[in-house]
Amino acid sequence: MDTLGNTAEQVTRVDELDEEEIVERIFEAIIDQRLPPGTKLSEAALCEAFNVGRMRIRQSLLLLASREVVDLLPNRGAFVASPTAEQAREVFEARLMIEPNVARLAVERATADNLSMLEQHLRLEHEAHVANRRRDAIRLSGQFHVLLAEIADNTVALRMVKELVTRTSLIIGIFGSPGVSNCRDEDHEDICTAFRTRDSDLAAQLMVEHLRHIQTHLELNGPADGASDLVAIFRR
Repeated sequence: MDTLGNTAEQVTRVDELDEEEIVERIFEAIIDQRLPPGTKLSEAALCEAFNVGRMRIRQSLLLLASREVVDLLPNRGAFVASPTAEQAREVFEARLMIEPNVARLAVERATADNLSMLEQHLRLEHEAHVANRRRDAIRLSGQFHVLLAEIADNTVALRMVKELVTRTSLIIGIFGSPGVSNCRDEDHEDICTAFRTRDSDLAAQLMVEHLRHIQTHLELNGPADGASDLVAIFRR
């Protein structure tokens, strides 16, 4: 009997979602605007929704907090992050300081293989936009900026861009109009044109215009708190 019991327990553990899967599903719900900013992420409700133990949920919430998607408040619990309009503006100010120079450097250092990789990425972005897959469009748009930082081959800039892109994805999920990704794939196509012509100054200029376009199309009126049924959202 013990052997059978242990076997059943092992099967259950194998079937459980791991932390990264839970993190991804919570992040998706935020980007899809199914979890409003300020929503309390009850450990008990998440345990029921994902059919896992508290330790796994706590580890998942810690990962989300490290990515600044969730706020962990002492004696209160976990809440979906609620960046203010001013914090959103600060994120874009930082991106405008960093990313035009990243784009310039990337053009100067890009190889033929790098350009092929960017063009393939553009095709994936275009498909997501055409199919109106908003979450994929936001994710791929952010990845484009990370790819430029990777091509620029500066580890410090890459780390900063990754952090800013993660924050921006949350900001777009909160302040962006439903059904809109806010990041036009034609802007990325224009930036790639600068790569093809090896015009680093043009790449920097286009990046400035691109980031300002994204910011302009956000509704920075301040997020409203909301309550959500976590079990209903995540239970499949």
